[in-house]
Amino acid sequence: MIKYFLFILLFAIDITVAQYTPSSFYLKGEGKLYKTASESPAGNGIGDIITAGDTIWISSSKGVSLSTDKGTSWKNFYGNNAFGSEGISAIGYDRGTFWAATTHTTDVNGTSYDVGSGLRFTTDKGQTWNSISEPVDANSDTIVTYGNNNLNAVPVTVTVQNLIYDIAFTHTIDGKPVIWIATFAGGLRKSSNMGATWQRVVIPPDSRDSIKPTDTLDFCLSPVGGKICSDNNLNYRVFSVIAINDSTVYAGTAGGINKTSNAQDTCPSWVKFNHLNQENPITGNFVVAMAYDTIRRGVWAATWQAEGQTETYGVSSTSDGGNSWNTFLGGEKVHNFGFKSGFKSGVIAVSDNGAFRTSNSGVSWILPNSIYDDITKIHLSASAFYSAASFVDTASGTNDVWLGSGDGLAKLAETPDLMWQGKWKIFRSSPVLSSQTQTYAYPNPFSPKQDVLKIKYSTGGKNSNVTIKIFDFGMHYVRTVINNVPRGEYSHVVDSRDLQTNGVEDTWDGRDANGNIVPNGVYFYRIEFDSSNPVFGKILVLQ
Repeated sequence: MIKYFLFILLFAIDITVAQYTPSSFYLKGEGKLYKTASESPAGNGIGDIITAGDTIWISSSKGVSLSTDKGTSWKNFYGNNAFGSEGISAIGYDRGTFWAATTHTTDVNGTSYDVGSGLRFTTDKGQTWNSISEPVDANSDTIVTYGNNNLNAVPVTVTVQNLIYDIAFTHTIDGKPVIWIATFAGGLRKSSNMGATWQRVVIPPDSRDSIKPTDTLDFCLSPVGGKICSDNNLNYRVFSVIAINDSTVYAGTAGGINKTSNAQDTCPSWVKFNHLNQENPITGNFVVAMAYDTIRRGVWAATWQAEGQTETYGVSSTSDGGNSWNTFLGGEKVHNFGFKSGFKSGVIAVSDNGAFRTSNSGVSWILPNSIYDDITKIHLSASAFYSAASFVDTASGTNDVWLGSGDGLAKLAETPDLMWQGKWKIFRSSPVLSSQTQTYAYPNPFSPKQDVLKIKYSTGGKNSNVTIKIFDFGMHYVRTVINNVPRGEYSHVVDSRDLQTNGVEDTWDGRDANGNIVPNGVYFYRIEFDSSNPVFGKILVLQ
C-alpha cells in the first residue's frame, strides 16, 4: 500500500464516538457507481494488489478495482454508494471476502490530516458492500485488562490520524474469521464478529521485549504521553500486520516487530524484535510493511530508520520465526513485497528505486531493464513502486507478474526461466475524450521533478503522423516532443473504447530543447496531425 506518515496525534479533538451501524448497498450496473468492462483500473496511483486465482483486486487513487479475467477487463468501484471520494488505505482478502479500509483528509487549523473512515467488505465480488465505522474508544475506556493486570490506557476517541494501514486474518477453532487491523493512533486491534465490536490488543511497550498474561505488569497503553499516561510508546504506533496461520501473528510498528504464537488466546503472549535486542537484528525499528512467503516459509519486513542512530533503511527477513534476521538492500526505502511462484520463483521488494527481485534468497537482486508495452509503445516512467503480486497456473500456461506504481499498473507475461523477460502490458487510466478535437494533459499542474506529463489526444481511430510542440506563455518555442511520428490504432493508444475518439498518449519530461527543466509558468502545446487542423492545450508547470 502507499503509506504517508505524520507523527502528530490529535487526541484533544472532541469527536462523538461512532457506534457500529452496519449498512449495505447494492451497486447497479452502469453509471457513477462503477463501469463494467473498463480497460484499466480507475486510478493510476496503485496501492495494493491481491491475486486470488485469476481474480485480481487493486486499490488505487480512485477506489477499488476488480478483474476476474486476469486483467483483460476491470470493474471500478467508486461513486456515490461505493467509495465516494474516499481513499483506500489498506485492502485484504480472506476466503472469498474482500476488505477495504477507507480514509480522507480534514483541515485542522490550516493543516491537512488523514482521517480513518472505516472498513467495507464484500462477499460477492462487489455486487453488495457492507460498511463499518472506524473503530474508536469511548472516553471511559481508560482501563484494558490483560491477564491478571488492569492496565491504564489512553482512549483513542478520534478518527483523525486513526486510519487503518494493514489488515490480516486468522480463524477461530470453529472457523470464524478474526480480523486484525494495524492503525497508527489506535494501535493493534481485532474483531471476531465481522467488525461489530473491536478488542484493543496489548503488545509490549517500548520498555519491554515481551509480555505474557501471567506477568505482573505496570505500564500504560499510549502512543504518546498525555493527561492519563506519561508514556510515549513507538511500539503502539502500528503500521503492518500479517498472519502466518491461525496461531501466529506478526505486528510491525514504529518500535519493531511483535510476534505471538497463540493468537487464538484471549490474551496472547508477545515477543518483540527490534534493532538493539538481538545479535542479528532488523535494520530499523520502523516497520512499514511485512509479508509471508508461503513457498520458502519466510517472513519479510520493510524496516526503516525510526529514531536510533545506528538504524538504517532496508529489508529484513527471517526463516526461524524471528530468532535471527538477514538484512538486504541497505539504504532502500522498500514499501511492500510480492512473491513469485513457479518459474523463477522468488521475492519482489518494491521501493522508491524500482522493483528489486531475488531468486536466490537475497544473494543478488535484479531490477527490470525497462517496462515497455510493445503493442501500445508506452513506457512505464515511474521509478517508485508500491505493490507486487503474481499469478502462476501451469495448467493454463499463465505466468504473470504484477507491479503497482504511482504511474499505473503493469503486468508481465513472463517467459519461463527468464527473470523479468516477456511481454509487458501497461494499464493507464484517464478520462475518455468526448470528441476527436479534445485534448488534455495530466497531472496539471505539473512538476517536472516529480512527474512526467501525459498528453492525451485522439487520431480519430486511424493512423496519423503526429507532431507535438511546447511553447511558453509568449508562444516562444520550447521543445518538440515528437516530430512527424506515426500514432493511432495500437501505437500509444491507452483508450480504444470508441474508435472515433481513441485516446492516444505521449509524454513530456518538462525540459526544453537544451535539456534544461523549464521554469514555473504557463505553457501551451500544439498537436499537428498530417494535414488536419492542429489542436492546442495548456500546461501549468509548478515545482
